[in-house]
Amino acid sequence: MAGKRKRNLTRGLRFRLTAGYALFFTVLLIGMAGLLRARLATLIDAQAHTTLDQEWAAIKGYLRVETYGHNPPEASWYYDEHDPDENYIVERMRRVYLLTDANGKIVDNQVSTAYRNLGIDAPADIQQLVKQILASYAPGSPGKAFWTVRRNPQGAPYLIRSGIVFDEHNHAPYYLAIGTALSENYKILNEFTWVFVIIIPASLILGSLLGWFMAGRALEPVLAVAQTAQRISGSNLSLRIPTRGASDELDYLILTFNRMIERLEASFRQMKQFSTDVSHELRTPITAIRGQLEVALFTAKTTEQYHEAMVNALQDIDRLSQIVRALLLLSQAESGQLVLQKSSVDLRELIRDLVEQFQIPAEAESVRLIADAPYECPAEVDRVQVERMITNLLSNAIKFTPEGGEVRVKLRSQSGSAEIIVEDTGRGIPKEYLPHIFDRFYRVPGSGTAPGPDQGLGLGLSFVAWIVKAHNGTVDVESSPGQGTRFAIHLPAGQAAASTKELVVSRS
Repeated sequence: MAGKRKRNLTRGLRFRLTAGYALFFTVLLIGMAGLLRARLATLIDAQAHTTLDQEWAAIKGYLRVETYGHNPPEASWYYDEHDPDENYIVERMRRVYLLTDANGKIVDNQVSTAYRNLGIDAPADIQQLVKQILASYAPGSPGKAFWTVRRNPQGAPYLIRSGIVFDEHNHAPYYLAIGTALSENYKILNEFTWVFVIIIPASLILGSLLGWFMAGRALEPVLAVAQTAQRISGSNLSLRIPTRGASDELDYLILTFNRMIERLEASFRQMKQFSTDVSHELRTPITAIRGQLEVALFTAKTTEQYHEAMVNALQDIDRLSQIVRALLLLSQAESGQLVLQKSSVDLRELIRDLVEQFQIPAEAESVRLIADAPYECPAEVDRVQVERMITNLLSNAIKFTPEGGEVRVKLRSQSGSAEIIVEDTGRGIPKEYLPHIFDRFYRVPGSGTAPGPDQGLGLGLSFVAWIVKAHNGTVDVESSPGQGTRFAIHLPAGQAAASTKELVVSRS
């Protein structure tokens, strides 16, 4: 159990964020420490070189090398022995000090004990250095300088500057080397290193604790979102997570989550509506079928009676099939499973064909059917769905228009959109019922549209509403009792001809 909790902890987002912060600051602190140490080492080394350059320039004011004929050269230091400052300067320059002639022979015992511990330069090396310096020497210049770092038997480092000086009379070259101890410089670097060795782990521990705390604070809104999401179920999909008003990534996540819940709520609502509609609409036909079969089973005596019961049952079964097919098609459409197959369609030709098809049922009801359309009205639409839309409107208009009435289909092109109008002189719809006419199975009270074998399913206008919405169009309804109904549909379309004509198809 403890191992499982440990694995869950290391896999958690809070742990990974903290580990990421710690790794980042580790690399950052080590990198900064390395850069600072390198910079400090450069400054200390430059200071040591500058100090020796200054002492090299000063030593020429105190040291005199003189040669008298064939006598060995002598080295003299000229300074005020009673002046503490000059005494200190000269003693400091002579701590690490060597003076030889051009052949590498020490002049007048001018070598310090510290330099002897470092090791006297080999005569051959001195001769080679003097030749190189003289080869590049120019009058008035300090001459070429050579720099080396050497260690005494105890391992203490010294920086050595070597070059040449000339005597006062013969201008003969002499090899001179002075040095300074680097122990204090290395000590400063080591102390600096140890300071960072202590500071970096301490900073990482404190930074990790702070990162753990800050990661927890940062994840609190996420946990709140998760807790709210746990309370969301199929029975309370209306619950929404409030945004924090920060307009950050978390608010974007909350908005996206809320939109997902809205889609789920719409899907649940469609499923619930589908179940309700199916149970409501199938109950009557199933009851009728059962009643007819029970009556036939207990009362029918002749073949004709059994035949009549079977015919009635088959009619109700056919109605059941129509309801199920229509509901499935409408549910697929509203859930996005039914995809429009758009193509370029001339709406004028489509309306003319549909009007011709409906002439026979219109004549049977003694209703005059007229199409008023432009010569051309191209549009990018799904032909099958638009045909279903117009068919449903025409079927309703003819059904609810009394004898001698008129149904008219108009087509207009208006600045990039097509307007299809289906109007009749029928019974009309009271104003209070207009908001509900696109609901599934809704029938206007008192319209004489009670369910029956020859009545519609109450789904036609639901299909109309979906088809218009799927085409990014709009539908408006105007109706007055006794004066008729007018459906105006606006669909995005291509450029249409401006002129129109009245097309009257009549077979009477």
